[in-house]
Amino acid sequence: MTTPLLAEFPELSHLSFVNSSESCIQIFKEPKSRREDLEDILTDPLYFQTIFHSLDRVRKLYQGQTELGMANESIAQHNLRLQESLYQLRSETQEAFDEAKSLEARWKDIEKEQKEVYQRFSPQFLLMRLKHSTIAQDDASEALASSFIQQQPPAGTSTPTGGAGVDEFVKEFKELRQVYHKRAIWGERWSDGKIAWRGD
Repeated sequence: MTTPLLAEFPELSHLSFVNSSESCIQIFKEPKSRREDLEDILTDPLYFQTIFHSLDRVRKLYQGQTELGMANESIAQHNLRLQESLYQLRSETQEAFDEAKSLEARWKDIEKEQKEVYQRFSPQFLLMRLKHSTIAQDDASEALASSFIQQQPPAGTSTPTGGAGVDEFVKEFKELRQVYHKRAIWGERWSDGKIAWRGD
């Protein structure tokens, strides 16, 4: 009769130490050599190891372990061959990352500077400059007129500067006022929304 043990390990069938549910009793009814086989397995570690390692399942297990070990060794050797290049790649990656972080910090500064530069050319800022320059131009023409009047002699006296001085004043004053009026007109049109700015 086949026992579960023999069904699992048929290699042990030649020992005949388990053949039925009454195997423990039958062991002592079997010939002495078979009982001695079992006793030797239980008492002799070397004999047990011999029997154990003769099993097909154990041999396949050790063969699988050997194959896995060889595969692991092959993978390890392959990794060792790649080790130097991987270290180099890691170093280059770290350098590239550090450079990127440095450029990122630099970009924030450049972006801030760019914003300040663009702000000087924004429509609001340019309109403010136009208004200031218009006021400055008006002040300059008024200052010129005041200076010319102060240089004129009292009524009924001769003119020290002569006609040439008056012509020169008129020409310069006219140029100043022309610039003033142009700026004033542009400022009014700008304030009224009649000047459109391109987004680019």
